[in-house]
Amino acid sequence: MLITEIQLETPRLILRLPRLEDFPRYAELFMHPTAAQHIGGPMHRHEAWRKFLQMPGAWMLQGFGMFAVLEKSTGLWVGQAGPWQPDGWPGTEIGYSFHHDAWGKGYATEACAASMDWAFDVLGWHEVIHSISPANIASQSVARRLGSRNRGPGTLPPPLDTHAVDIWGQTREEWIANRRGVTA
Repeated sequence: MLITEIQLETPRLILRLPRLEDFPRYAELFMHPTAAQHIGGPMHRHEAWRKFLQMPGAWMLQGFGMFAVLEKSTGLWVGQAGPWQPDGWPGTEIGYSFHHDAWGKGYATEACAASMDWAFDVLGWHEVIHSISPANIASQSVARRLGSRNRGPGTLPPPLDTHAVDIWGQTREEWIANRRGVTA
């Protein structure tokens, strides 16, 4: 299977590699003051473009990256979720960020559960983490629904080390036990 053919499906979502047509909604997410406040803060469209290129680059060089998440019923790009491990990162992360009009629908939990299955089954990861701002209550709720627990403060690599994060996570064995109870 070619890397560009990797696709996951859940009852309501399609997870696939990012495509150029995803960028307008991606830019809206990263330009939105509330939606971007815990993922580096809002940025200009040209900055969002450079950030957008990170995931296709990660897929090409590492063989994984966050998936573009689309509503199955509409094809609308609603966010990104999936495996993420930049240089110097505190662990093998399942990260997520969603467009503000997709909040409150359970999409993050649904997409992250599928991504965690894929990371454990295909990538062979032994644990996953989520680097979450202590002020980001919504992301903490997603992590809890996934069965992850707060392991305490963590440190991101410079220059991101000035951002406070808690490291949430679980092992493969914990995920096997927790998976049955995960609902969006």
